[in-house]
Amino acid sequence: MKVFKFALVIVIALLMSTVAFAAKKTQKSACVNCHEKVTPGVVKQHLDGKMSKAGVDCSSCHGSDHKTKDDYKLAKMPTAETCAGCHKNQVDQFKAGKHNLAWIASSSMPMMGHQPKAVTGEGYKGCSACHKIGEKSAKEKAEMRYGHAQCDACHTRHSFKKSEALDPRACQTCHMGFDHPQWEMYSTSKHGTIWQIEGKDSKRAPTCQTCHMNGGDHNVITSWGFLALRLPEDDKDWMNDRVTILKALGVLDDKGQPTARLELVKAGKVARLSKEEFQKERDKMTKVCSTCHGASYAKKQLDEGDMVVKDVDKIFAEAIRVVQGLYNDGVLKKPASWSFAPDLLQFYEAKSSLEQDLYRMFLEYRMRTFQGAFHMNPDYMHWYGWAPMKETLQKIKDEAAKLRTEKAAAKH
Repeated sequence: MKVFKFALVIVIALLMSTVAFAAKKTQKSACVNCHEKVTPGVVKQHLDGKMSKAGVDCSSCHGSDHKTKDDYKLAKMPTAETCAGCHKNQVDQFKAGKHNLAWIASSSMPMMGHQPKAVTGEGYKGCSACHKIGEKSAKEKAEMRYGHAQCDACHTRHSFKKSEALDPRACQTCHMGFDHPQWEMYSTSKHGTIWQIEGKDSKRAPTCQTCHMNGGDHNVITSWGFLALRLPEDDKDWMNDRVTILKALGVLDDKGQPTARLELVKAGKVARLSKEEFQKERDKMTKVCSTCHGASYAKKQLDEGDMVVKDVDKIFAEAIRVVQGLYNDGVLKKPASWSFAPDLLQFYEAKSSLEQDLYRMFLEYRMRTFQGAFHMNPDYMHWYGWAPMKETLQKIKDEAAKLRTEKAAAKH
């Protein structure tokens, strides 16, 4: 009987401690009690999410210095390092990858210095809305309060769902539109069509994450890079076209020697600067494709994509040489503030309609040609890319001839 009573006491004690622990775990913090009145939507997202249920409180990410409505700036803004406390492997992959370089790629563009703050600043209404995901300097972090978490670009706050980041629609805000319409290409390709018909539980349709984040890898590096440029190139004619493009990008000077911009290309990893670097990423993609397709078929499709890059580079290089000839012959004058002319990285700040066409060839049509090919979207590759590349080359030739005629007439 004594043994029974002792056991009963133990059981009751355990039950009471469990109830007490549960009560403590579910007890709302001071942050939640206040913000339920101020930002109820944020609180609901957090409380419904897995992080809250795992015991992560507001102060885990924002610190505990902020106490009142007047000292809100004392609340720390999370960074990727904040996330690394629990998700180190993913953050390490992210920091070594392309997304973490988005800010460098954007802020290094010469044209960015000409833009109003709404386009480039913390308001995130223009370029910075997507490119904020990248690593910033200590000075930039000090000047900008928001946009440093980075992980929350895909796992949006405050629920931070893994399921959201696994959905291809999570990518569409940034990967769409003028210069890189990957969402439009994917969603109207056969891959994307199957995904939309069968839904998120489809076992057949690859998503953006299947190909670019296979196995949950947060590196997100591709073989060609953003510029679809690799060096060196064994094909002599193709290499000659590459040099022409690199000169127009200001990465090489008029003698073909590297400029300071080459360091930006390296820092932003927007091109592939060795055969080994290119092949490493190509082998990874071939392996991904081969989970559904035969390896030889996958290789053939990717090789044909490479040939699209080669062919579109030929068209583009011809257009650049026409414009470069106008500068060489004094028909066009280099702006005093420019280091290179033509300068593709001035984008829409170009000072002639002819160069406006040239930048569109680079940033819109050429992108759509090679990206459409690799995303298996024939219409984007052809009618949105290849066709306007050819059309614009002819426009540039016609305009160049007109300018030369006008200059010759002005001499007489």
